[in-house]
Amino acid sequence: MTLTLILAFLTGLALSAAIGAWLVPFLRRIKAGQSIKDIGPSWHKSKEGTPTMGGLMFIIAVTVAVLAFGWNLTRQGEWGHVFVLVFSLIFGAIGFLDDFEKLRHKQNLGLTARQKFLLQLAVAVAFIYLLRNFGLLHVSSSRPHCIDVYIPFWNRSFPVNDVVYVVCAAFVVVGTVNAVNITDGVDGLAAGSCLPVFLFYTALCFLWGRRYMGLGVFSSALTGALLGFLAWNFNPAKVFMGDTGSLFLGGAVVAMAFAYDMPLVLVVLGIVFLWETLSDIIQVGCFKLTHGKRFFKMAPFHHHLEMGGWTGKKWKEKELFALFTGVSALAAVVSFLGVYGRF
Repeated sequence: MTLTLILAFLTGLALSAAIGAWLVPFLRRIKAGQSIKDIGPSWHKSKEGTPTMGGLMFIIAVTVAVLAFGWNLTRQGEWGHVFVLVFSLIFGAIGFLDDFEKLRHKQNLGLTARQKFLLQLAVAVAFIYLLRNFGLLHVSSSRPHCIDVYIPFWNRSFPVNDVVYVVCAAFVVVGTVNAVNITDGVDGLAAGSCLPVFLFYTALCFLWGRRYMGLGVFSSALTGALLGFLAWNFNPAKVFMGDTGSLFLGGAVVAMAFAYDMPLVLVVLGIVFLWETLSDIIQVGCFKLTHGKRFFKMAPFHHHLEMGGWTGKKWKEKELFALFTGVSALAAVVSFLGVYGRF
């Protein structure tokens, strides 16, 4: 088992970095450059024209690694990693459409919010039903029409009606995917914040054994692929992941939580993404309630720090990368302790 996970990691790492050597020049040739919003920090305008859709690096790498090292597991009847991969790929495809529209119109506006929301909601509902029907979600033994929801740290479960679970889960999926998406605001930030998350998912495979081998292959391969991508995306970035990459990552983060049948772990594990989203909500709410006043210098939160909010210190992109990756790593360790005694 250990060898397979190591090979999946190395395959993801090598492929992602190697694909970048071809993909980045190709994106430059076709002028697939990122447009920068005028409302953002003024120094971000220097990034105008940097190739986007670089998330294809880790998407292709993890797909190849999962097909290579998860094929025998699928033949043996294990489908969790396949569902997670397909689900993430669909979200990546939605992001690709968004990026394509932005490039076509030469501005930082892609699909409408309504279009993205409806697409994401439909995919989320289908994914939850698949997990339910293939036995990857634990059905309550005392209430056959309920799904048991695991509570980390308390090591308890409580039953939730099927329909209520699907509705709530669909909104959790959409919320998480978009939370990861808005974290992708400075070089390496989304990839760095996601690395500890997928290390956490890989550690669970070591902790809980072969029954979660497929999920371990996926998370291990994606950990390696993200490291390979950071060779191109770390500040100063030679390429951006685009919505293609960030929606894929968001889909993978939340899909793994549901495939492990413990979505509530995201409250701690995804604290970085949760805070980024809350900062956006607080900013909009404050602006409307006070008729134009802002709580943050700019939302989401990483831009607030970047612009010297609260302390006056203007955080550099490498410092933001270290901060967010560090907080995410701490959250991953705490989450691991919270689920350690589950089985």
